Amino acid sequence: MDRSADQNRRSKVLLDEDQLGRTLARMTHEIAEQAPDLADLALVGIQRRGVELAARLAGLFEAFYAVRPPTGAIDITFYRDDIDTRAGLQYGQPVVHSTDLPFDVNGKTIVLVDDVLYTGRTIRAAIDALFDYGRPLSVRLAVLVDRGHRDLPIRPDFVGKNVPTSRNEQVVVRLVEMDGADEVLIEE
Repeated sequence: MDRSADQNRRSKVLLDEDQLGRTLARMTHEIAEQAPDLADLALVGIQRRGVELAARLAGLFEAFYAVRPPTGAIDITFYRDDIDTRAGLQYGQPVVHSTDLPFDVNGKTIVLVDDVLYTGRTIRAAIDALFDYGRPLSVRLAVLVDRGHRDLPIRPDFVGKNVPTSRNEQVVVRLVEMDGADEVLIEE
């Protein structure tokens, strides 16, 4: 996208740094309330920003409950069902990231963590990838933003913010670890 088109985009802040922190704290408590046993809980972030969000949630578990769930990262690149349709100029070649699950997923309550839930295809791919590593007791879904427009019957268990959007809008999550700032924006 050229610079002039980028400058013409209108954006609105959905969550600033403080709101993002409070949202993650609330989500931590909600996950803890529904977890049958915190000792069997693990957080798996979907590459890229889901990994950072999972690490933050683990830190909040440690602060609030004195238990730090193991965290992992899962890459869904080769599990996507739309890889050949994403090859246009907007997306380019897919970037493969690492999968790192330094714990046995068998018998665990796994909370998949992602930044934005849209069509549900990323989550379907993440579940497929996860089951290649074992059979969890259960899989739950935590998303920072649910923007609607599902193509698949996927519903999050834990939502930071529900934001009805149009298909021509984009939800942009920026995290300090990757982007130098914490904020969630909606752009036209």
